[in-house]
Amino acid sequence: MMSSKPIVVITGSSRGIGAATALLFARNGYSICINYRSNKEAAVKVKQEAEALGASCITVKADVPEEEEVVRLFETVDEQLGRLNILINSASILKQQSRLEDLNADRINALLKTNVTSCFICSREAVKRMSTRHGGSVVNVSSIAATLGAPNEYTDYAASKGAIDTLTRGLAVEVAGEGIRVNAVRPGIIDTEIHADGGEPGRAQRLASVIPMQRGGTAEEVAEGIYWLASDASSYATGTIIDLTGGR
Repeated sequence: MMSSKPIVVITGSSRGIGAATALLFARNGYSICINYRSNKEAAVKVKQEAEALGASCITVKADVPEEEEVVRLFETVDEQLGRLNILINSASILKQQSRLEDLNADRINALLKTNVTSCFICSREAVKRMSTRHGGSVVNVSSIAATLGAPNEYTDYAASKGAIDTLTRGLAVEVAGEGIRVNAVRPGIIDTEIHADGGEPGRAQRLASVIPMQRGGTAEEVAEGIYWLASDASSYATGTIIDLTGGR
């Protein structure tokens, strides 16, 4: 199923922001690789919705913190879709809400490996496939927690997203002369399933009052920012981080 359409890989795209982003790219004529770690049923559902919108789509199971699985993921895209145009680093995890004094090394290292190492390795494989002639775009999903610190809840998650901000800027400058753009979005409180992973499914509703717009954002609203940064509409943007926080 080699595709003549532009090709996008979206990590962690079986749910939340990643899934919404996949469907937005589908509506705009892209061929899509939906990556998932374990929930095949959810990934297949997103694939079916994308195909109903007219997109060519594959699903690839790969645990993106693991280097060998990342390599296999991108080789599968090479073989089944063709040459990569866009990478969206959306895969991310959140652990139970906790003060820093209660964190242990196993938790911290697992979170950093998923949220940070995966972005480095996936970006490496994408950049290898993008040349000055071919061009390409990488968009990372950070978080406003990188600037706020997420005290008493998610300082490890916040720190991991700070690393993504630094990666975005460093890689953008490194490959700017090669026709490759690297940008990021920094969402605020977005009403997705990830809050349940932290032990508070209704967190977006609880914190709505501290957001100037008085509500949490939606995955679809974040997807719009991701799509703009990935597309030619943002052709002079690189090393750019867009805050999508409702004014917070």
